Amino acid sequence: MKDKNHTYPVLYTFRRCPYAIRTRMTLSYSKIKVELKEILLNNRPFELYAISPKGTVPVLCINNISVIDESLDIMKWALKQNDPNSWISYNNKIQFDIIAENDNEFKYWLDRYKYFDRFPKNNRDYYRAKCSEYLTKLNKLLEYNQYLLTNKLLFVDVAIFPFIRQCANVDKYWFKDTYAKLANWLNNIIESKLFVSVMDKYIEYNSEQKPLITNFNKS
Repeated sequence: MKDKNHTYPVLYTFRRCPYAIRTRMTLSYSKIKVELKEILLNNRPFELYAISPKGTVPVLCINNISVIDESLDIMKWALKQNDPNSWISYNNKIQFDIIAENDNEFKYWLDRYKYFDRFPKNNRDYYRAKCSEYLTKLNKLLEYNQYLLTNKLLFVDVAIFPFIRQCANVDKYWFKDTYAKLANWLNNIIESKLFVSVMDKYIEYNSEQKPLITNFNKS
């Protein structure tokens, strides 16, 4: 879609999806203006499947040609456009190792912890213990820093934050009592302008609506 004769990337997103949240946070940080299409996962538009057969969010379509349908790839693309605080360059390998463990291992146990009744092979305490292996590592990283690797927010913090938020929400009291430093880290991001900027509620997208152009920033 066009705004003042300019074509903006089209972002398909779902407000509560952790992958979409980290993507929107990065786009907001990079001050990239997009045409936002808020979808419901139980009512996905055909056009989403037409550009990405997976039908998952987030998806970014650039110039009606290039399609990026993995959240980390969208985040990397955004930072190539604008990364004023050098999010991605600081200890790059360590950042991506932490993210890989989040996406490939922690997420697996998180889903079972959140929905333990759907996975009766083990009880909730078992799944929580498996999550704790990763949470303990993160809590230790915060012993001397406000954020995971330094006193400034980085790519890694934003990339894993939505998943840690989901985990904390299962039992907030247990999480805060067990992982005080991680809980403080989480709260700092939840209260940040960056997170708040991407959590507005939008009406469900339909093809008849006026294009919604945003860079998320309120300033």
